Amino acid sequence: MEPPTRGRRPVGLFVGLSTLDVIQLVDHVPDADEKLTAREQVVAAGGPAANAAAAFTHSGGAARLLTAIGSHPLGRAVAADLDGLGVTVSDLTADAVEPPTVSSILVTASSGQRAVASTNATGHRLVPPDGLDAMVAGCDIVEVDGHHMELAVAAAHAARAAGCRTLLDGGSWKTGTENLLPSIDVAVCSDDFHPPGTHTPADTLRFLRDHGVVWSAVSRGGQPIVWAGPDDSGTVDVPPVRVADTLGAGDVLHGTLAYRLAVQGRLTSQRFVEALRGAAAVASRACASFGTRAWMLDG
Repeated sequence: MEPPTRGRRPVGLFVGLSTLDVIQLVDHVPDADEKLTAREQVVAAGGPAANAAAAFTHSGGAARLLTAIGSHPLGRAVAADLDGLGVTVSDLTADAVEPPTVSSILVTASSGQRAVASTNATGHRLVPPDGLDAMVAGCDIVEVDGHHMELAVAAAHAARAAGCRTLLDGGSWKTGTENLLPSIDVAVCSDDFHPPGTHTPADTLRFLRDHGVVWSAVSRGGQPIVWAGPDDSGTVDVPPVRVADTLGAGDVLHGTLAYRLAVQGRLTSQRFVEALRGAAAVASRACASFGTRAWMLDG
């Protein structure tokens, strides 16, 4: 893969889930039948692919999001928020009148930990659009989160055929992920991503390598990121930070990493580690403020 021509913004295609996030900062997660007043509230577009696209654009790239949103007023709010962030949206359910996926999130003020309830991509079957090959051909990197698996597999396959680098955001193992891996160049997974028969990050990295993924990593919150390449492996420290909110930190990690991978040519262990280290620094900074957007105000 050749890096973008000097002076041109790298282009990324992000394929996957978009949601409307309703985020409440609370003193504690309420018990059954308990009511409480939140300290703060944020309402914003969310979802792994959407947040990663926003981080990619904030890093200096041009991001296109291939997703499902719809024409419901709540969906229009999601699209407007993404447009304000500079993300170009290709909505495969533009005529749908149903509400978009809504994620209800409670963030505990003392720890920054979040509790999330969402339908995710259930109820949506996205058929790959006719112009997918042309869309992919104009990109430097394609990231998939696996939430719309049929679409993710098609996009990753098209990217591989076009010689475009592919990145998997592995939040969790999903049905069909095994069909996606052969077209993935780089996989960065959470500690909750457990392929069949795996129990540890080392197991996960070995599984990914055995299924054709050359570069991979497992993020573990504030603990060091564990990574592996074709000839080397190791860890990358995550900068310590006073945590206010962990919501979306993994998405920021992936979007920032996608930008760094998009501007690189041939990957080496040194380049991969540098990209992971830089992305981890931004993701840590995102954890220091409430909500999924405040970190962008600091640069």
